[in-house]
Amino acid sequence: MRHALLESLSAGLSAAGIACLRYEFPYMQRASKRPDPPPVCHATVRSAVLEAARLSSAPLIAGGRSFGGRMSSQAQAIAPLPKVHGLAFIGFPLHTAHHPTDDRAKHLFDVKVPMLFLQGTQDELADLTLLAPLVKRLGKQVTLELFEHANHAFHVPKRSGHTDAQVLDELIRALGRWIVTVTAA
Repeated sequence: MRHALLESLSAGLSAAGIACLRYEFPYMQRASKRPDPPPVCHATVRSAVLEAARLSSAPLIAGGRSFGGRMSSQAQAIAPLPKVHGLAFIGFPLHTAHHPTDDRAKHLFDVKVPMLFLQGTQDELADLTLLAPLVKRLGKQVTLELFEHANHAFHVPKRSGHTDAQVLDELIRALGRWIVTVTAA
């Protein structure tokens, strides 16, 4: 919840008139490196979505960065999250580093709302030779936005000719455009 990228994205979206609700999984609150079991994480996602629905009558987008996005998608696949019109993933962790597979994505075929994947082309947790065909198989309501030279943390090397701040601005614009489109439908 206090990750610099999430704080910056939240501030940028808020400046564009899009409210954000950030939350933490229990293991993060305990400062543990070991994630909670999926049912605990799914319950945490549901609780956050219910709180967002209580606070606002606007259509909701759920999702998150890395693990948070994956847990949000699993929760949505198990049972639709109330008032959620789409899922946005900031660096979806398709696989562990150096072990490319798309096994973690099987549940995505059970998600029935639009999905947005914001991915760096150098993301070590999402081999594009697996992710791009997966997105295509998922269908028309799934969008993949790529960020050249960005890694899983959306950091870009100096030699890329871009800065992390430019990538952040691009992330905010892409996410904001997609949210407006999905919630207007």
